[in-house]
Amino acid sequence: MSKHILRMAPIFQSKIWGGQRLSTVFDYPIPSDHTGECWAISGHPNGDCPIANPEFAGETVASLWKKNPELFGNLPGETFPLLIKIIDAKDDLSIQVHPDDAYAGVHENGSLGKTECWYVLDCDEGATIIIGHNASSTEEMARMVEENRWSELLRQVPIHKGDFFQIDPGCLHAIKGGTLILETQQSSDVTYRFYDYGRLENGKPRQLHIEKSLDVTKAPFVPSSAEQKTFTQGDATVYHLVTCQYYSVYRAELKGTAVWNFEAPFVNVSILSGCGKMNGMDVKKGDHLLLTASFGSLSVEGDLEFIYSHI
Repeated sequence: MSKHILRMAPIFQSKIWGGQRLSTVFDYPIPSDHTGECWAISGHPNGDCPIANPEFAGETVASLWKKNPELFGNLPGETFPLLIKIIDAKDDLSIQVHPDDAYAGVHENGSLGKTECWYVLDCDEGATIIIGHNASSTEEMARMVEENRWSELLRQVPIHKGDFFQIDPGCLHAIKGGTLILETQQSSDVTYRFYDYGRLENGKPRQLHIEKSLDVTKAPFVPSSAEQKTFTQGDATVYHLVTCQYYSVYRAELKGTAVWNFEAPFVNVSILSGCGKMNGMDVKKGDHLLLTASFGSLSVEGDLEFIYSHI
């Protein structure tokens, strides 16, 4: 079976909390000065990435998934299972939580739930994020929400460039202003908004989902224990960031050459910095690539930092 390195044409989403870093850092052609998300590798109906390779002109991730399932190892399922985003939070995102597959399947028309993880590409000095809460039970959480005791309830964590966080379903969370993040997640757009600072969009408060949020938020909060491991691959140093039920995520720093051997049904690759070649194809900062099934040998050369993931 022939193997391909599929080059993505990302899709951009404007958000009230978005900024311009996707342009200033990655040189992307953003649609507005409040662009919040780059959907970099996605087959989701809300942002289905076109394939930029000439031999796949007119195709998208979703169309290839349906027409050429062998490119993805004939995986079962209606949709490409992962979604890679870069998020530029100029302002704070809402306090939110995601359901698991079982809850989303019942309450969100058969949708997948959402497990996700964040790699901090950059952040302002003193930046923080919200991960988890301080309530001992769902009842206590409901009381604190009713009494508007958000600062007591929410668990605020300082962050730095290079930090990594695994966000499981049921974990209350929010990316805060001044943060640029690469997110690897299940291909789902189901988010329950718990609190939004009373902000207005088009003159109206954005919809909240208090009941569903209380339904799915786990109490008490138990931090995720993702333990990073480091190994070498040729001239590369590779950081194994996480493996969970839905994905494994790695970050590689390369100066020189290295060869990977991939047997996964697909591999997502996002170039974070530098430039080089992958099996002879020129790659540079801001490129997003999808390696097709049982890819085998990937020869990489250059001065590059990239994140790769697979199921």
